[in-house]
Amino acid sequence: MDSANAGWPDSLWAAMTPPGPELPKLAGAAEADVVVIGAGFTGLSVALHLREAGVDVAIVEAMAPGWGASGRNNGQVIPTLSRPDPEDIIARHGAVGERFVALLRDSASVLFDLAHRYQIQAEQEQTGWVQPVHSPGRIQIAERRVRQWSKFGAPVELLSRDQTRAMLGSDAWFGGFWNRSGGHINPLALSRGLARVVVDLGGRIYARSPAICFERHNNRWVVKTAEGEISGRALIMATNAYTGEFSKSLAPRIAHEVMPVLSWQMATKPLSESARKTIIPGRQAMSDTHGELYFARYDARNRLVTGGAVIGPGNKVERIKVAVAARLKRLWPEIGDVGFDHVWNGYVGMTTDFLPRIHRLGPDAYAWAGCNGRAVALSIALGDELSKAVRGFKENDLALPFTEAAPILAHGLLRRLAPLMLMVYRRRDAREMV
Repeated sequence: MDSANAGWPDSLWAAMTPPGPELPKLAGAAEADVVVIGAGFTGLSVALHLREAGVDVAIVEAMAPGWGASGRNNGQVIPTLSRPDPEDIIARHGAVGERFVALLRDSASVLFDLAHRYQIQAEQEQTGWVQPVHSPGRIQIAERRVRQWSKFGAPVELLSRDQTRAMLGSDAWFGGFWNRSGGHINPLALSRGLARVVVDLGGRIYARSPAICFERHNNRWVVKTAEGEISGRALIMATNAYTGEFSKSLAPRIAHEVMPVLSWQMATKPLSESARKTIIPGRQAMSDTHGELYFARYDARNRLVTGGAVIGPGNKVERIKVAVAARLKRLWPEIGDVGFDHVWNGYVGMTTDFLPRIHRLGPDAYAWAGCNGRAVALSIALGDELSKAVRGFKENDLALPFTEAAPILAHGLLRRLAPLMLMVYRRRDAREMV
């Protein structure tokens, strides 16, 4: 690993992505109109949209832009939630839920359009996202999603088994759900590209400056780090699954309402041209209906970027290589013996109902957490929406379904036990839906 990526996970993205901008630490006292905690997708999107509106903004980041979940994920751009569908969201949140559904519907295109507008080179491919179903009974999941998302104008289609076989090159699935607006990106390249745009637009990003706590003082929000502090009229906390990782006192109620779960990612060696003609030949992003997800997409160098889950003692990296290689060979026998150049992981922030949590922290202060594996497109769109909130847009015009923070009871114990849910998912995956 080169010096520019020292301290980064051994990910494909860290190995292949040019360095981001040079950024200072926060030292001493500083001020901004809006202070953002976290330079992941949400924080960077907030800052970019605020700078477009001429608002002074500064980000305080624990490590560097994209170091957390935003730079470690699979890079699939998915304009839905993982479990709840539009009717579930609206039943929970009413009119603001309808606005949130519209934000979700457009979230993938918002991301791709933003990257195009600022000429961010993030290996982006808007080839669509497909969710194939892994048993005959689960076709009802695809049917429900197509019915509900079609009603809200999303570019979706129900795929037959034959269409799914042609699209993915495998007999493993029984049909599926296709959203044409989705796709995939290099997430670290997008993070670093957004950071560069923010700096070029006059925003400030303080790196290697973990926020310890924040407080309200003299009608301003004050964020403290080990070596300094910064105050602002408004505050946005965008730390998601990493909220409690650098400081237990930052926002414990929010940290304890999401369960940080390790998500393992890996990249194969580049596939041959002949293999690529049959294995996902249209280069769509794919993640299926297993609780123990089967997922894959190509990168710009024709590697399959995939992953899985692993529990128990022993060498997890080697064990997951063996398991996922066997899975790929079952799905696509023509792939042959699979080797992996990179294996890495990062936290996904899970909630008990698979819905995100969006909060008011106080006057002109907001936070969100709980990506549930769908943060890439959603966080960019939410960043714009949160920027509108601190600019004084009326609440009835915002797609922000606010809730009160609700910590999970016995969070520490459940966090240690959470990996065991893999066994539950495997049992559920083996059952047919009726």
